[in-house]
Amino acid sequence: MLVADFSCLILSSLLLGIMTHGIAAFNMLSNDNLAVYWGQNSYGATHPDKTAHWQKTLSYYCMDSVVDTFPIAFLVDSYAEGNLPSIDLANICNSGNANYFPGTELLNCSFLASDIETCQSAGKAVTISLGGGTGNIQFQSDSQATAYAQTIWNLFLGGKSKTRPFGSAILDGIDMDIEGGSQAGYVSFLTALRKHMNRGKKKYYITAAPQCPFPDEYIGDTLDSVGFDAVYVQFYNNYCDLKHYNNRNDWNFAAWDDWANNVSPNPDVKVYIGAPASSTAGSGYVNSKKITSIIQQTQSNYSSFGGVMLWDISDAYANHRYDIAVKQALTSDEDLLNKQIRDQHLSETRNITQEED
Repeated sequence: MLVADFSCLILSSLLLGIMTHGIAAFNMLSNDNLAVYWGQNSYGATHPDKTAHWQKTLSYYCMDSVVDTFPIAFLVDSYAEGNLPSIDLANICNSGNANYFPGTELLNCSFLASDIETCQSAGKAVTISLGGGTGNIQFQSDSQATAYAQTIWNLFLGGKSKTRPFGSAILDGIDMDIEGGSQAGYVSFLTALRKHMNRGKKKYYITAAPQCPFPDEYIGDTLDSVGFDAVYVQFYNNYCDLKHYNNRNDWNFAAWDDWANNVSPNPDVKVYIGAPASSTAGSGYVNSKKITSIIQQTQSNYSSFGGVMLWDISDAYANHRYDIAVKQALTSDEDLLNKQIRDQHLSETRNITQEED
């Protein structure tokens, strides 16, 4: 029995070493990154009866090397009850399975701390996305916006608070998915937040998810004034979507590349192609063969190209792992699917071994 236990321990250690070998820290300056939103269970919203493919907890999606960044969607209201924000994580953390911090509408989703930290340990960046289609991220003054930077820092990043939604987990930055309202105060908010980040103990990122019409109506002025690290341009639900790639009057990645090179305060800002991960995730969806061609041509032609953003992870997994096809196009790795199948098998074998121990 002791020999068997020792053998299992050795096998488990070897498998763990294989799974973690070569894990690299996230590199925002790369041109083959894949960012995929998690949190809204997009597939479940359009397929309420097919629960097997509903969104899983975050760590489920971090067992392979396909996705590099997970923006958590969404922080939906900047000022809810108790003068604190509210978050919405669909089926994973809601009023039915989690409690609000007393006197607030802010959910205590601290059970997700270990998920977030697992993903970060795998070399992935995890951020909080503010806004969304029904988001209400508004400020009445620059002073209010500046103060709000401290709130976000304390609740989600390197600060301290008794009302941290994700407990001890320290996220890697924020994403601004602003689809309505006024930009008043945004520059002050992000400038103050960047100061906190620059004093932090690790690297933090600020990204945005503008619509593809240029300039973006709801965050365009802010993009011109603040040094964002990346923009996940939504080339869907608009006339400039992926289906219009061959129409030079509509497809306008060139305009975003020009902005990145000549207007953005950050000369190293990266521009991502934002795409729906299935036909039900948004209009403008194209199949894996078509998006592979678009990715590889854009990657070759534009210096600002940083990768692809997908909405969202539940749709990608339900759509025959569309995320793998996209990552394969980004890295020109034709054997990526086989690698992921092998890694998944190793992970499952490791879990079985640990259970037998």
